[in-house]
Amino acid sequence: MTVLDYWLNIQPSATMQRKIIHIDCDCFYAAVEERDFPHLRGKPVAVGGRSMRGVLSTCNYEARAFGLHSAMPTHQAVKLCPDVILQPSRFDVYREASERIHDIFLQYTDTIEPLSLDEAFMDVTGSELFSGSATLLAEHIRQQIFKEVGITVSAGIAPNKFLAKVASDWNKPNGSFTISPNHVERFVHQLPVKKIFGVGAKSAERLKQFGVETCGDIHQHSITELVNKFGKSGLRLYELSRGIDNRPVSNDRTRKSLSIEHTFSANLSTLGACLNKLPELYDSLSKRLAKKSDLGIRSLFMKIKYADFKQTTIERCLPLDSESYQALLLSALDNNHQPVRLMGLGVRFKEEDKNQLSLF
Repeated sequence: MTVLDYWLNIQPSATMQRKIIHIDCDCFYAAVEERDFPHLRGKPVAVGGRSMRGVLSTCNYEARAFGLHSAMPTHQAVKLCPDVILQPSRFDVYREASERIHDIFLQYTDTIEPLSLDEAFMDVTGSELFSGSATLLAEHIRQQIFKEVGITVSAGIAPNKFLAKVASDWNKPNGSFTISPNHVERFVHQLPVKKIFGVGAKSAERLKQFGVETCGDIHQHSITELVNKFGKSGLRLYELSRGIDNRPVSNDRTRKSLSIEHTFSANLSTLGACLNKLPELYDSLSKRLAKKSDLGIRSLFMKIKYADFKQTTIERCLPLDSESYQALLLSALDNNHQPVRLMGLGVRFKEEDKNQLSLF
């Protein structure tokens, strides 16, 4: 089979048209730190790298203005920005925020592909919400995440995964960008080749020597030329430079837990006030669990965050009902008399269930 034969064989049907949303959290770890510790807002913040021999996991935009970035050695970061605030990593908190975002996704589609804790693809091709507008749906999801999780995210909307991921970076932070099918050709023509999957600094330099700096430049070369010059990567360059990406959104991972939580506008100072909030929280959890009726529940857990931002989580193997969460609440508050800032309820699923999604 020639390269051209292969190319013709992989073309999608003319009627195939997906609607893909790519959601990417803005400075995820740092954003969670600012959410939980409001005094950090507006200041340069980095997560990780607490020792001079460490490296940064991420940093916020205030820190990036000084040239800081993820994977930067701490000693270098401190030289560039002496006032940077180094926060210790709290991966349990980040995973929890990630899962809550994933739960929001599940309200709109079951076809979700997590890429990491802070980004994922959603296929909303069949959705009739907002008159079938993926752009309006993405905006609704962004607002819901900010309201329920307390951080901002950016969204890209496009006919395929490659373009959706590129688009989500277009109006960062806290923005969205749509590439409609009619605008794909015009959009990719001026797109720098460094935006293509797998094209790093060295590859970009090699392409530049070949006379290629934009996707439009690639159009000057035949598929045969590109394959002869770059091997299998040449075929991928040919496809992506034309905005062609036929990979489906894949959701073959296993969900481990599901939870909801709420931060109260005023701290709850008594046990009675906490108990009064339980029915509403339990009702919200029950509605989400109704969509997961095929999953076996292993245990229940409750999270409490106090006014001083310290938190505790208690987990027990109990029947799923409101009385069980009352028991968890009493146990959680037994040795702490601080006002309560946040309450969360959740369940963990049995490990043998393999037909649902995992953490986002």
